[in-house]
Amino acid sequence: PDTLAVTEDEREFVTVADTLPGAASATASLKRNRKKAEVARNELLIQQEGGGIRMKNKESEEVDLRSINEGTVFGIGGYKMKDDYLSPEKYGGAGLRFMNERMRLTKLADYKISRQNIVNVDISSAINGAENANFLSAFVDYSLGYHYSFLPDPYFKIMVGGSARGMFGMVYNTRNGNNPMTFHADIDLNFSLIAIHEFRVKKHTLAIRYQFETPFAGILFCPVYGQSYYEIFTLGNTAEVLNLASFHNKFAMRNYLTLDFPVGGTTFRVGYFGSYYTTDVHDIDRYIISHNVMVGFVKEFVPFGGRDMRKRNLFRSAYY
Repeated sequence: PDTLAVTEDEREFVTVADTLPGAASATASLKRNRKKAEVARNELLIQQEGGGIRMKNKESEEVDLRSINEGTVFGIGGYKMKDDYLSPEKYGGAGLRFMNERMRLTKLADYKISRQNIVNVDISSAINGAENANFLSAFVDYSLGYHYSFLPDPYFKIMVGGSARGMFGMVYNTRNGNNPMTFHADIDLNFSLIAIHEFRVKKHTLAIRYQFETPFAGILFCPVYGQSYYEIFTLGNTAEVLNLASFHNKFAMRNYLTLDFPVGGTTFRVGYFGSYYTTDVHDIDRYIISHNVMVGFVKEFVPFGGRDMRKRNLFRSAYY
């Protein structure tokens, strides 16, 4: 039912049954209805609205419990790289990726806006065509996004929004003597789209998700062609190293496709993560292209404490 309530008659029954000595049937009924009696004492009201659950009692205001969907995945895949600051040659190799993602509904727009946090780390090793030099790279980025569900459905969600992302990393050339390393530092505003479809196979519930993200404005660090990092960080020659970035000098996109499925008491996540990043600033052409197969696990939990400990069986999910 949409509403669970306890009548005054049930509350009176509990009181009477407790005062009848030798009334075995009343005592048995009291045990069977102990949960109802507890609900009655707290004057608890549970309502189901729009796929979520709201809960309130006489002692406290309405409480909304919203769960967090957290996925932790690891990936392995192929990388293609080029950086004119280090070498005019193209490099190719393999790399590893780690991602931690959290999604949670906010109270904005009547619970139609969700918040997404992603921490992404990847490292790679690539070699040139002559096989006499390597690119060693390491990157870490963090993004905070908000998405609006404009087509809410119990089994299908389309979410449109944006995110802010910060990235820092480096690429090291094992062959260079001077200027063997280049730094990457970007801050972006991104357009983001998410589609999530939940379906059943026999008695198991699965969820498939596709997410697309691309930056439309930002700031990036890039030295002038031939400018050394000694000039920048020691001599203080920082002119033109910070540049406005948009489609005219930078194009990047990320595609994330995942499938969540249960095995026993664990929900696993498998998928594909593709990243395309290219810039052309100060006549320095740089790009990093990667394709990763991702495997990990997912958990859905509700952060609560204090009085909310009594309501741990109720939640709102941004994902399922």
